Amino acid sequence: MDILKQLGDTFLDWKAMGEVIPMMFAVGLPNTLVLAVTSGIIGTVLGMVLALMGISRNAAVRWISRVYTDVLRGLPPVLTILVIGLGFGPIIRQFTGSTSPYPMAVAALSLMSAAYIGEIFRSGIQSVDKGQLEASRALGFGYGPSMRLVVVPQGIRRVLPALVNQFIALIKESSLVFLLGLLATEREIFQIGKDAASTTGNLSPYVAAALFYLALTIPLTHFVNWIDSRLRSGRPEKKEPDEAAAKVGKGAQV
Repeated sequence: MDILKQLGDTFLDWKAMGEVIPMMFAVGLPNTLVLAVTSGIIGTVLGMVLALMGISRNAAVRWISRVYTDVLRGLPPVLTILVIGLGFGPIIRQFTGSTSPYPMAVAALSLMSAAYIGEIFRSGIQSVDKGQLEASRALGFGYGPSMRLVVVPQGIRRVLPALVNQFIALIKESSLVFLLGLLATEREIFQIGKDAASTTGNLSPYVAAALFYLALTIPLTHFVNWIDSRLRSGRPEKKEPDEAAAKVGKGAQV
């Protein structure tokens, strides 16, 4: 019983959690969402560029895309954030005059996510049957319009679950930007919990932060499963009007 009481006092101090939750709602949650959504949008755009470079007919362009993807996917996220945020941060501040590390945090998350999203897009595009491209070319479309209007949309549709999974990972990776020393108004959920835990000496603020992350990621996980099941099964087929009318006619004759 003493062990259970000790664990309860360490992880489930409701008073400590109650003190930090309002700050997480007011400051941490908006900043976490801004980091994840902004980085996700930028990473998606850069990822599509990397995917198109990866399937380019130009060997040099393919090589650049391959090197970028291998490096960014091979480095630990912590190391990437530190290198970009602390290494390039002072250089950017000299040009912009800004003292906030927030833009560098967005840049680091965007560049990391672009490497993964680029591979997701590339695999989706290459999974489309080559006959689709050949058929569009036979109809008179050039290579560019065929890729833009026929192949790429089909590839994106096939990888929607993987894209949402990457966004879930981005939400969790946003907890690492505390390493850049964000300002008080820029702290995300984990940073607020970490500061409160350091002040009180209790780990309950970390539990509160975990609940926030679970509230964000679990619905998205189920959303991914729903998208995946819809893509696998497709929409339910609607009966043709003539077939339905025929059935009604047979019932009337009986």
